Amino acid sequence: MPLLGFALTLALASLADAEPVTVRFPEGVTRAFPVLRSVDNEKLAQGDLSQVVRGDKVSSRLVFHFKDGSIYDESVVFSQRDVFTLLSYRIVQQGPSFPETLEAAVDRDTGRYQVRYRADDDSPEEVLTGKFALPDDAYNGMLSLIVKNLPARAEETVSVVAFTPKPRVVKLLLQPVAEERMLVSDSPMQATRYHIRPQLGLFASLLVTDIPDLRMWILPGEAPAFLRAEGPLYFMGPVWRIEPY
Repeated sequence: MPLLGFALTLALASLADAEPVTVRFPEGVTRAFPVLRSVDNEKLAQGDLSQVVRGDKVSSRLVFHFKDGSIYDESVVFSQRDVFTLLSYRIVQQGPSFPETLEAAVDRDTGRYQVRYRADDDSPEEVLTGKFALPDDAYNGMLSLIVKNLPARAEETVSVVAFTPKPRVVKLLLQPVAEERMLVSDSPMQATRYHIRPQLGLFASLLVTDIPDLRMWILPGEAPAFLRAEGPLYFMGPVWRIEPY
């Protein structure tokens, strides 16, 4: 299932596109209810994921409803003909769990973006629009399915679009780092742990030195499955955990 794109709002210059990721395991119709927890296992939000397929086009929406009333709402449309291609993306984050209010969208066909942004309750809302070309390897909201489609022990570099609030391209290194035993419904299984690491330019890396990797556990095999992810949901946010149930 597509996992939300963990928001990385870093003011970086765009880098050259990498090749899009080949489809090895096509996505299908899905309904799931993932859970967002703290690293201390406190339940923070209940998720609702719905995904439909029409031809080679997939529409996916993930909404987290927080206990404090906050909302994280992420919608992705992508194609899966030979390679995965992000067609459109929309993100809404609002409420006390987030330091900023953000509603942003970008579309490949129109080549345009729109952002509504408020830094805090005392700041005026900013509305930004303009042209933006999505890279061929942009995978907002798709990182878990992209990792599932990597060959065994292979690493890959892909892009995400970060809204700062203007859209900027951030490169991510998807890297398998360990094989670990995990309990799935009390049954031990061997999972692959991936680290997803922002590839910062020299200037940005001097300014921001403590961004944690996103860690993701995937059950490999003929039918790979997402098991867990741990990392910040927004830039410089706390480390939270997403589990499929």
